[in-house]
Amino acid sequence: MKQEQFYKLIFTGPPGAGKTTAISILSDVEVITTEAKMTNPDPNQPNKKTLTVGLDYGCIKLSNQEKIHLYGTPGQERFDFMWDIVSEGGIGLILLIDNARKAPLEDLRFFVKSKTFGEIMQKVPLVIGITRVDINSNLKLADYHQELQALGINPPVFEIDARSKEDVSLLVQALLYSLDPSLKVD
Repeated sequence: MKQEQFYKLIFTGPPGAGKTTAISILSDVEVITTEAKMTNPDPNQPNKKTLTVGLDYGCIKLSNQEKIHLYGTPGQERFDFMWDIVSEGGIGLILLIDNARKAPLEDLRFFVKSKTFGEIMQKVPLVIGITRVDINSNLKLADYHQELQALGINPPVFEIDARSKEDVSLLVQALLYSLDPSLKVD
């Protein structure tokens, strides 16, 4: 009996960047979440009522019976103990940055320089999705590229809507291409 390969992609980023939504839009199975009611709502996101406190999990079923497992980390730093646990065994990292937050470039620096994700990026490819660009157009992709260049990295960066399956699929395809450029992804 053939042993199934374990493909695990990690979604991370600050609260409200769209991690849970992105996983939900891609998953072929019902998503498992560990959402809790926010006790101190974010004034920048008055409609956000919950936050991830453990992890999100979804799965993409491939035509060859294999699966891509999708794991989302909590965004708040107070849950950073979960970052190492959730990220263990990941083959790629998708960082979502909410362009409408108060300081999105600071969020980008924080996640890239964090102990957990900095170490992961030394081992696996990174792709970045910038969400909520329609709400704040002050920063452009060029600003993110300039910041990443200053940090000494050059991952693919896309403007995405985390509610769009096409947009989130583009991130996954870019990540898979980073893993193996010979892959032909539909």
